[in-house]
Amino acid sequence: MPRLTRDRLTWLTYAQLGLWGFFLYGFGPVVPLLRDEQGTSAAVASLHSTGIAVGALAGGALFAPLARRLGRGRAIWIGLAGVAAGVAALGVVRALPATITAVAVIATFGMLVISGVSVVLTDRHGAGAPAALTEANAVCAGAGILAPLVIGASVDAGWGWRPAMAVEVGLIALVALAAVTFRVRLPQPAPAAAAPGSPAPGSSASGGVASVAGAHGAGRRLPVAYWIAWVLMAVTGSIEVCLSLWTADVLRSHAGMAAGGASAAVAAIVCGMFVGRLAGGRLALRYRPVPLLLVALGVSLAGFALFWIAPVGWLAVTGLVVLGLGNALHYPLAISIALAVAGPAADRAAGYASYSMGVGFGIAPVALGWVADGVGPHLAFLLLPAFIAAAALLAARLGRALRPAPVDLRSPTPV
Repeated sequence: MPRLTRDRLTWLTYAQLGLWGFFLYGFGPVVPLLRDEQGTSAAVASLHSTGIAVGALAGGALFAPLARRLGRGRAIWIGLAGVAAGVAALGVVRALPATITAVAVIATFGMLVISGVSVVLTDRHGAGAPAALTEANAVCAGAGILAPLVIGASVDAGWGWRPAMAVEVGLIALVALAAVTFRVRLPQPAPAAAAPGSPAPGSSASGGVASVAGAHGAGRRLPVAYWIAWVLMAVTGSIEVCLSLWTADVLRSHAGMAAGGASAAVAAIVCGMFVGRLAGGRLALRYRPVPLLLVALGVSLAGFALFWIAPVGWLAVTGLVVLGLGNALHYPLAISIALAVAGPAADRAAGYASYSMGVGFGIAPVALGWVADGVGPHLAFLLLPAFIAAAALLAARLGRALRPAPVDLRSPTPV
């Protein structure tokens, strides 16, 4: 089985993505609390996801030129500094327009982190990138386990959610201090574009998704496979953000859980994702990405069914764990394929990938919130199986788009 070499730079990028995960998975349980605090409807509260979407679009547009001018490493650190500033602002403001604006700022800089980490790991590990990206997202999910638990405990203690979210700023400072102390430097200049027809940086010419990049990713236009993966990321992102923002509401309204317990229970999804990504890092080195993605979508559907029919809290939480196990591999596999087939256009492809997140974050939660205002959050959640089915169809189409490659999609031993 191919090995994945984890150096200091790899561990630093894992930690940087984990910092984004702390905010992302922590903010989901905060949205119902903000709705109660601001006295808004579910549809209006979901405008915070629109703020995330706007930020994703802005961050996606900024990443490629920023990476070319300052380097990917500096782009990531700028992103983390902006996230810290945005979280600090979110803890101070109270009015709906101000909180939406703060979230948009956080998402703008957060997309710099996501794009930078994805491209750095793809460039660093080449054909082993699916495994590296899966592990990085495992760390992201691991940080996300902590955030809802801290928020739930803070709410139950009567302190509200703001002190818990402020932990994000301290964690960013801690990781920056560790990087300085251990002298871990991310690559500064963006790599020079490869010649047409050459393999993606760090990849082997002998197989895997990276070899598809060498054949199809060097032109000015991104290949069809990239755009299928792009739409797939938008759909699976819709699944994840809807769960993040509205699961606590379903647990309160259908499973009879208290507000603090429901907010903390959202960590069950992230716990499942953490375990799934730890295992997925090994699986991604052994199995082809597209079949593995289809299996993951099936697991997600089974977990959703258990969560949705559960009349009591413990059974619903069990379903959320299973759902998280399936969701674990959606994004890492899709983004690894997308960046591999992009080849030397990886920076541009990573920026465009942020737009897919913007589409998912901007449309799906608002649609679900609008339906929830009419029929309740439990029935509205039936939109999610439709998203899962659409993702499965896209994954099957992606497999057909990659099939002309002369080699299979398993990752060869990294060079």
